[in-house]
Amino acid sequence: MSENAKKGRLIVFSAPSGCGKGTMLKEILAAGNYRLSVSATTRDPRPEEIPDVSYHYLTKDDFSSRVERNEFLEHAEYCDNSYGTLLSEVDPYLENGVNVILEIEVQGAQRVRAVRPDSLFIFVAPPSIDELRRRLHKRATEPEEVIEKRINKAIEELTHQDEYDYIIVNDALEDAVNDFFAVVRAEELKTAAEK
Repeated sequence: MSENAKKGRLIVFSAPSGCGKGTMLKEILAAGNYRLSVSATTRDPRPEEIPDVSYHYLTKDDFSSRVERNEFLEHAEYCDNSYGTLLSEVDPYLENGVNVILEIEVQGAQRVRAVRPDSLFIFVAPPSIDELRRRLHKRATEPEEVIEKRINKAIEELTHQDEYDYIIVNDALEDAVNDFFAVVRAEELKTAAEK
């Protein structure tokens, strides 16, 4: 990267399961200079997911080996599976001026803050727990006991939203996406003013 080239921004994007972050991200990624980091996981793929596009699906042994070799920016356990962000999914793109979005949960975000505190941290919240429950049932991808586990996890995650730089309530998709772009633009302007 040349002296004058602008480095990309690392954006940590967290939300409880069912908050619509995936739908938001489709809109954001279609807008241009953003790349979604493909996370690694030990969980089984859902029917609609594509290996190495949706996630890098790893065995528990492979995941552990990569942890030992320091290949992760962060990694965490969530609902009995391991998830992590490979450094190869982040640094080369940032160096080339691409904004990289990490779609990770609260525990992972806390780890990123410890090693990359200059990242932008955005939390997406549901309008209410009742609406979150409705969305998870509508998705119809998991049994009731898993949905309840995700609801309980969401309630716990919401207690950490104040650790983020910005909170976006995803009630109406278009408004939530516009809020995301407004936040990123505000941060760009703030960074420019501080130099």
